[in-house]
Amino acid sequence: MGFCVFNNVAVAARAAQADGVGRVAIVDFDVHHGNGTQDIFFDDDSVLYVSLHQWPFYPGTGGPGDQAATTMNVPLGSGSGDEEYLHAFDRVVGPAVEEFEPELVLVSAGFDAHEADPLAGMRVTEDGFAELAQRCARLAPRFAAVLEGGYNLETLPRLVRAALDGFAS
Repeated sequence: MGFCVFNNVAVAARAAQADGVGRVAIVDFDVHHGNGTQDIFFDDDSVLYVSLHQWPFYPGTGGPGDQAATTMNVPLGSGSGDEEYLHAFDRVVGPAVEEFEPELVLVSAGFDAHEADPLAGMRVTEDGFAELAQRCARLAPRFAAVLEGGYNLETLPRLVRAALDGFAS
């Protein structure tokens, strides 16, 4: 549903598991809740799905009561920026992933929570995306990212570069 034809992070998780990876954590910081990713892995205790997203917002899922043993939704109000995202990451996302002890972290790296993105109401900056990426990279011995949303074509290249720099540091 929405903008996705294929669920790239779900395909990556299953491919990794087919190659012998046991536990996979998916950290999703796209501004939209990944309802498809959640649905695919909701009853699968080998995959932890954690989503930071604007709520309420399209697609209308991922609210505070929408949780399971290996599904954690962290809904953030419109106008949230670096401080709110990083606080939620440190307080909820990081501890949950560390407790899960994944062999691999996959990141649904969406840049539509950027302050200049035309489709949402968040205020994450270039530095904020670099910090999110850096924190994701520290969560497991291996990590990979898939490009998700980001609809301001002028800022998107800089945001992707900031995330790549964060993953590398």
